[in-house]
Amino acid sequence: MTDQLAILGGKPAFDPAELKPWPPIDDTDRKMVLDVLDSGKFTYGANSKAFQDEFAAWNGNKHAIFTNSGTAALHMGVAACGVGAGDHVLVPAYSWSSSATCIIHHDAIPVFVDIDWKTMLIDVNKIEAAITPRTKAIIVVQLHGLTADMDKIMAIAAKHNLKVIEDACQAHGALYKGRPAGTLGHCAAFSFNQNKCLCSGEGGMFVTNDDDIRARAAQVWSFGETRAPNESRDYHAYALGWMYRSNELTAAFGRAQLKKFPGYYKACRENAAALDKELTGLKGLERPTEPPGCTHNWYNYCPRIDMEAIGWTGDPALMRNAVVKAIQAEGVPVSVWQRFILPAMTVFQAKNAYGGGYPWAIPGANDGVDYTPSRFPAALRHCDRYFAMVMCLRAPNTPATARKIGQAIRKVFDNINKIDPQKVMEMK
Repeated sequence: MTDQLAILGGKPAFDPAELKPWPPIDDTDRKMVLDVLDSGKFTYGANSKAFQDEFAAWNGNKHAIFTNSGTAALHMGVAACGVGAGDHVLVPAYSWSSSATCIIHHDAIPVFVDIDWKTMLIDVNKIEAAITPRTKAIIVVQLHGLTADMDKIMAIAAKHNLKVIEDACQAHGALYKGRPAGTLGHCAAFSFNQNKCLCSGEGGMFVTNDDDIRARAAQVWSFGETRAPNESRDYHAYALGWMYRSNELTAAFGRAQLKKFPGYYKACRENAAALDKELTGLKGLERPTEPPGCTHNWYNYCPRIDMEAIGWTGDPALMRNAVVKAIQAEGVPVSVWQRFILPAMTVFQAKNAYGGGYPWAIPGANDGVDYTPSRFPAALRHCDRYFAMVMCLRAPNTPATARKIGQAIRKVFDNINKIDPQKVMEMK
């Protein structure tokens, strides 16, 4: 390997052609999907019901409802937990936008909590200070495939009579003290988008062990009705409802992939371990953590640049972006997944999700709700310093490939003093 950075004219350290696409498709997937096509029945049916049952059995949930997205499953959780117009729901300041927009879908108000620097998850020590008289629930995002400190969160929730909704959209197979994500709160949402560790193309799953929560979620899922599409329906709306169901083709693909998930999970863990070992001791790179009692699924490996260690005193986002561009030039598909903390996004800064400033315009709902970005310093600092690796950790890629990727990243950090971020960012 040459020491000259590829972005400065050297030879790339890694050949991206070595990376295998995600998810792996084999005859199991083809047969299950083609069987649906041959059946002529494409809407919610036998495969959808079977996927629900199989997912619930795999994850250890009493109930599962197959949805058309993880976002839909999150909204179902907000509604099912009794959150109403003008109520407040706590949510971490750093996540995907759906973690917070699902709250305004039900006319409620997100109240943001800063993140813990080490885990990148909601700061448990700041939750109680964020609770208001209107708070009804906490959305705990098990981000990147790592679970939060659920014992402390559930104790806070019990003390204040709050419901806990797990955003487990990235957390398939992640564990907290041996218990799976999605079984740790009152209900949870999973996503099966193509990026996820379990993929059906699109789709999601709402899960709970509570009969009443399940019943309320099902009404939101299917037009406000009380019976599933595979049951005898009276086509009567009993409450406000959406159409969040999915379909047989997606379910069949999801079922086929679920059968292979144990192998995928093992590969992700092994690949992340190999990458992490290769990056150990690298000056200027802060590796992600796996706290005691937590088992990461490594949906996303997110290191951060230690600006102080590399002697950079300018704009951290500028340097981070230049380093990302340099790593990409070495052939490694790294990216910056989320560049904004949630409170800084336009919909929250404007406090206007739809006409007339609602739901913040609901009388009393906006009292004490402050989205000033500087109130969330850990989230801001994180957003300017991290980068992400996703597909390189997935099966059928191997630890050998992960080690090569680690070596390419090491090459960039070993030569980081040669990077002029302004010039790098001006390069085409």
